[in-house]
Amino acid sequence: MLSNVMIAVIGGAGKSGKFVVRELINNNIPFRLLLRNTTSTNLSGGHVVRGDIRDPAALRRLCQGCTAIISTLGQAKGEPPVFSQATRNVLDAMQILNIKRYIVTTGLNVDTPLDKKGPVTQAGTDWMKKNYPETTADKQLEYGVLAASNFDWTLIRLPLIGLTEDSNAIAASLEDCPGNGIHGRDLAQFLIRQVDDRLYVRQAPFLANPPNKQ
Repeated sequence: MLSNVMIAVIGGAGKSGKFVVRELINNNIPFRLLLRNTTSTNLSGGHVVRGDIRDPAALRRLCQGCTAIISTLGQAKGEPPVFSQATRNVLDAMQILNIKRYIVTTGLNVDTPLDKKGPVTQAGTDWMKKNYPETTADKQLEYGVLAASNFDWTLIRLPLIGLTEDSNAIAASLEDCPGNGIHGRDLAQFLIRQVDDRLYVRQAPFLANPPNKQ
């Protein structure tokens, strides 16, 4: 699937991140995994780095020897929004270690200049802005940080993630979300393919399983 790579994984202990780790293991792709609360190294092909995404030194330790970074970072309950700070720390580590490729997930509530959001996507965006204004604003700020950078980033905007091993057709769009959900395994495979795929470099595509194929 990929050769001569080492992937740094952020958020790999989370619900969708576990699918990424599983796919990396299944495809014998070496990776390094940042974890806050464990020192376990019982991963085939992976190496655990203990640390916090908010700690720049931890990011540098994680990214040593890596060729790309995949993040499925989620928001911990009861903590301030972390997304824009995390991405700033990642980009600083990339600058120091000469890493170019960063693939990161976010919600469909993030807006970009190319958007032509339909009623369903726009309703979801408005609901998030009303009910989770701080998190939504921070995710929008994260997009701004990426857009202002010179790195090869891809920000994947997602609907509801189904935590299943099911695999069906997927669709991507730079304008509107093409479905109401995405299978965890399909998402993981898409994220890993972006490591050497140039199609969505410096873009923020929506990704979903199209209706009737979820």
